[in-house]
Amino acid sequence: MQMLFRTSQILIMLCILTHVKAQPPETVDNVDLDKYKGRWYDIASYPAWFQKDCRCTTAEYELVPGKNYIRVINRCIKYKNNKSKISVARAKAFPVKGSGNSKLKVQFFWPFRGDYHIIGLAEDYSWAVVGHPERKYLWILSRKSSVTSSTYSTILDLIRQKGYDVDKLQLTPQDCDNP
Repeated sequence: MQMLFRTSQILIMLCILTHVKAQPPETVDNVDLDKYKGRWYDIASYPAWFQKDCRCTTAEYELVPGKNYIRVINRCIKYKNNKSKISVARAKAFPVKGSGNSKLKVQFFWPFRGDYHIIGLAEDYSWAVVGHPERKYLWILSRKSSVTSSTYSTILDLIRQKGYDVDKLQLTPQDCDNP
């Protein structure tokens, strides 16, 4: 009887734990938007439908004077049937008050806004890691089109610590001369 009671307790605890949402990953303390602006290269990311067939993906962030948002321009080259096409997506990013600019709400289509959390950032702003609070999306960004294996390893360690599955990451080809 006691064993049945103990088994029931364990099953109840397992049910509770599987229904409790994981805590969102901690973001960096502060992001200097003047240093963050500019071009970033997508080094690796979780596969997303809106990036299907993309290569040489970049994101550009521009501070808009006198406005409360950042202009975002995402570009990639899509190769299909031996033809290439540049794909461009424009958005606005709104810093979340009280987040030290580490949390943004990105709007590609009005009125919808998505969460963009900066969960890792090099001191010199040479790389960044951007994720979603429910760990649905993840991007590794760099100022250059590639990172050293040592830097990539450091970033992977950070991503693991934040509770993301690194096995889901897909490298983004940045060699656009060879589709």
